[in-house]
Amino acid sequence: MINKDGLKPGDKIPSERELSERLNAGRSSVREALRALELLGLIETRRGEGTFIRDFRGNQLVQLLSTFILQDEKAKDDVVETKNMIEADCLYLAAEKIQEDDIKRLKVWIDDHNFEDEEFFREIAELSDNHLFYRIWYILNDYYKALELKAIPAEKEEYHLLLDSLATKNGELILNRHRMLRKMSTQ
Repeated sequence: MINKDGLKPGDKIPSERELSERLNAGRSSVREALRALELLGLIETRRGEGTFIRDFRGNQLVQLLSTFILQDEKAKDDVVETKNMIEADCLYLAAEKIQEDDIKRLKVWIDDHNFEDEEFFREIAELSDNHLFYRIWYILNDYYKALELKAIPAEKEEYHLLLDSLATKNGELILNRHRMLRKMSTQ
């Protein structure tokens, strides 16, 4: 319903009565679901105003889940490996869709900005124009941060070379540049 109605963080959600009618569910079930969503930090109730969608992108849910899911080193390694694979897939898709203007814009951004590696790959994930890849990358990146891992940006030149490889649309070159960048950012 949130997606269907196009609701965003800060928007008010319908009353319990309206939700009950729209969802064809009992009010006690709706009330219980709202309490659960509030405990997860996805909504907030303001006395006398109503219930609102929270900006849950940086929410504690990921940290909470990570304490249970990511206990062993294998699981942590799997997050890093999967995040890297999604990045590589986003690079392949971006290579198909990227325009020369996008490459120029990103190169200027790299040169003029003290950016984080995460910011660069958020741009790439958006350029891939695949909402599912973007969402998966975003969630994996949250887990990555919850593990208190942080990719150290490689030299700006490495990001330039990666962008140059996107312009060639050569999959092998893109993959090699990404591996090189990852190797440098984890040392």
